[in-house]
Amino acid sequence: MSPTLPPFYQQLPYQADSRHYFERIRHLPWPVLLDSTQNSTQDNRYDIMAADPFVTLRATDTQTIIKHRSGEQVSSEQDPFQLLQQQFEKFPLQQMTSLPFCGGAIGHFAYDLGRRIEQLPNIAVDNEHTAHMLVGLYDWAIITDHKLQQTYLASYGLDPETQQQWSKLLDLISASKSHSPPAKMTVSGIISSELDFEHYQVAFNKIKRYIHEGDCYQVNLAKRFEVHADGDPWHAYTLLRQQNAAPFSAFFSTPELTILSSSPERLLKVHNRRVETKPIKGTRRRDLSDSSRDQALADELSRSIKDRAENLMIVDLLRNDLGKVCEPGSIKVPKPFALESFATVHHLVSTITGHLAEQQNALSLLRACFPGGSITGAPKLRAMEIIEELEPERRGAYCGSMAYIGFDGNMDSNILIRTLVYNRHKLRLWAGGGIVADSNMEDEYQEVHDKAAALLSLLEQLR
Repeated sequence: MSPTLPPFYQQLPYQADSRHYFERIRHLPWPVLLDSTQNSTQDNRYDIMAADPFVTLRATDTQTIIKHRSGEQVSSEQDPFQLLQQQFEKFPLQQMTSLPFCGGAIGHFAYDLGRRIEQLPNIAVDNEHTAHMLVGLYDWAIITDHKLQQTYLASYGLDPETQQQWSKLLDLISASKSHSPPAKMTVSGIISSELDFEHYQVAFNKIKRYIHEGDCYQVNLAKRFEVHADGDPWHAYTLLRQQNAAPFSAFFSTPELTILSSSPERLLKVHNRRVETKPIKGTRRRDLSDSSRDQALADELSRSIKDRAENLMIVDLLRNDLGKVCEPGSIKVPKPFALESFATVHHLVSTITGHLAEQQNALSLLRACFPGGSITGAPKLRAMEIIEELEPERRGAYCGSMAYIGFDGNMDSNILIRTLVYNRHKLRLWAGGGIVADSNMEDEYQEVHDKAAALLSLLEQLR
């Protein structure tokens, strides 16, 4: 069957490594790579590359700045999700194609964007000083399908400049040589964290007390690491994707910050109004030096009553979130507690599906489920209040999402875990885990470091 393609497209030579094409466009404004790390499974087989958005939105806790090619506007009152939806409403809904994305919004929704949805206390220190939402409207994208081994430049042609510059864009992408190689990134000094073992123990005990008193059932407690860094973050990302390949990886660079993500977790997917979310709860480290031991750890996780119960709490939370925007009776859990193995850890992953109600769309779904339940706890609002109380510093991008929302109404998004954020000559990373009534403090603290291991190893390699 021949593919259904958008009005403007050009098939390009297939490259197994999408760096080949991304390095030709990453000098353009706001370059983004949504990276499957050469995965060829049906579920996640595409790489999406884009740059030079014709509209950008930057939201903080007080205002949203919308920049067009001809000027900008500022909104201090409206919800950033609604402002983004208004940009979509300027264009007719486009026909779906065989490609996952031919134009639309791509960007970063920070965990702290949740402050525009819920009333939260102001306790943790904001050392991030970054926007809560950075999203561009992109009119073209390079799509690589690793299953069919095909690559396309694709566009709906909604920005007139795309049509005018199409031949130049093709020349740029087809150039025999890429732009100059990245300057190496180096880190120096100590890797610091405000949440050492002693402070983690204090926070852990407070969460156990809240659970005992009936305030909550589960709270995700995260630890933040920071180190001085200089150079080109693309260099760091090329190493990260080799060493910790993950199906929802991403590289996104703006003048304000750069995100380097090797996330294993999907937040939300929408295709033809069918919704899917895949929360992760339950972790064991891998032992790749001993296959028998590695399998034993995987089997232990699969049988763990505690980890299944922890996962079930988040499944119930997400079913409730989906229920706000999905058709009644459409929400199912076709695949609970599946074992999935990644570069450094095993995880329990559940799959929840639904169907969008008639008046809802991808952005209203994203808002209804934001931030993701697997990285907050249950009930969500109380867990977020406790996180604000006990984590010394704001999360910023961590546990937010990188997402695309197409002009065809489809969406896919990750949760920004196993992620580095670079700006102001600092590289920062976080790792966390869900604490429940029968959690053991030493085990939970070790799990945090197991999850951070690949990123901390990368930092040492960059010295």
